[in-house]
Amino acid sequence: MSGTLFLIPNTLGPTDAHPGALNHVIPGQVQALTAGLDYFVAENAKTARAFLKLVAIDHPLARSLQEIEIAELNVNTPPAALAGLLAPLLAGRDCGLVSEAGVPAVADPGADLVRLAHQHGVSVRPLVGPSSLLLAVMASGLNGQSFAFNGYLPTDAAQRRARIKELEQRSAKERQTQLFIETPYRNGAMLEALIANCNDSTLICVATDITLVTESIQTMNGAAWKRHVSAGKTPDFHKKPTVFLLLSA
Repeated sequence: MSGTLFLIPNTLGPTDAHPGALNHVIPGQVQALTAGLDYFVAENAKTARAFLKLVAIDHPLARSLQEIEIAELNVNTPPAALAGLLAPLLAGRDCGLVSEAGVPAVADPGADLVRLAHQHGVSVRPLVGPSSLLLAVMASGLNGQSFAFNGYLPTDAAQRRARIKELEQRSAKERQTQLFIETPYRNGAMLEALIANCNDSTLICVATDITLVTESIQTMNGAAWKRHVSAGKTPDFHKKPTVFLLLSA
C-alpha cells in the first residue's frame, strides 16, 4: 500500500522562534502531523529545516533533523527526477510536500509531484494553512466570486503595459478580479505601471507581507493611487512579498 502525500502549508515570511509561533497561521493538528513525518519534498531544504525547527518548539519531531530526509523540488528539478521523489511514497512511506512560503502546489513546482501522485493512485491530502492569494482576495474588497491568478507579468515595459491593458479588459468583460505577483524588488515599478495604464476608476489592491507584523493591504481606484503616490505615500513594499489585484469598475 502506498503512503500519503501531505500538502503542508508554510509561513508567509520570517517568523520569530517562540512557543506558539505558528499558531496564528497553522493549526496545531497540522503542526503535529508534520512533526510525525520523516520524509519531505521541499522547494528549498534549508527553508524546510527552519520551518521544522519552528514546528518542533511545540510539537517534538519524531526524528532528529539530521535523520529527517528532505529532497528538493524546484524550478531547476528535471522532470525525470520526479519519479525518484515519488518512489518512497510508492514503497509505503508518507511524505510532506512543503513550499518556500504558503501552501504548496499553488504557483509552486510541487504541483508536478501532486499530479504524478494522482497518476499512480497515491492519496493526496491538502492541509489547512495560509495562502497569500486567497487572503489577498478576501481582504481586497474586490470580486471574490470570480478571480484569476496570472503569475508574473512581463518585465519588458511595453509587454507589461499591453498585459495590464489585456487584464483590465478581461476584468471589465467578465467582472473578474485579476491577481498577479512581481519579484519583490520590482514592486514599485509594478505599481507605477498599474496607475499609469489602468483607468482612473479601476480598483487596485496592493497586499504586502500578509499575516506578518508588517502586513499592509490597501485598495483604491487608479485616480486615488496616483494622488497617493504623488504625495509620497507609496506602500512600504520594497523587497517584500506582494500580491497585486485589479478589478475594472
